[in-house]
Amino acid sequence: MDNDPYASFRFTAQIGENDKNVIGFSEVTGLTFESDVETFREGGVNDHEWQLTGPTKFPSRITLKRGLANANVLWRWYQKVMSGLIERKNVTITLLDHAGYEKWRWVFIEACPVKWSGPELRAGTAEVAFESIELVHKGLQPGASGLGDGKYGLGDGEDGL
Repeated sequence: MDNDPYASFRFTAQIGENDKNVIGFSEVTGLTFESDVETFREGGVNDHEWQLTGPTKFPSRITLKRGLANANVLWRWYQKVMSGLIERKNVTITLLDHAGYEKWRWVFIEACPVKWSGPELRAGTAEVAFESIELVHKGLQPGASGLGDGKYGLGDGEDGL
């Protein structure tokens, strides 16, 4: 079994449920989850405090970045939001191993674009023009992340958790 870490450049991003909606993004950020911690002091116990975990929150937005091209899917999606038509879609980020098999999957439920950023235009450079879109979401689909065996869903959990 291969215990090497997965490369961060081997991933796919899919917007919506249709397999044709897999878009070639160069960067995905915001895969952040954080649980609130509440400190509790028990009367008469002076050698420690209890730390209890609370609800999990999503402190950052999912940001998808890609080269600007003729396909204006992201811009059209954000234009709908600007016109008051909120169209929510599931967004699936899949991490692949070196052979191209799925190993981790995050499915963000009912994502909605809240910010679109166009390219920074500079005449003196030959850089690729990028667009990015920031998404808010209603949480992670249960059972969507974990070590997989090429199939969707959770793996065997070899780390003992």
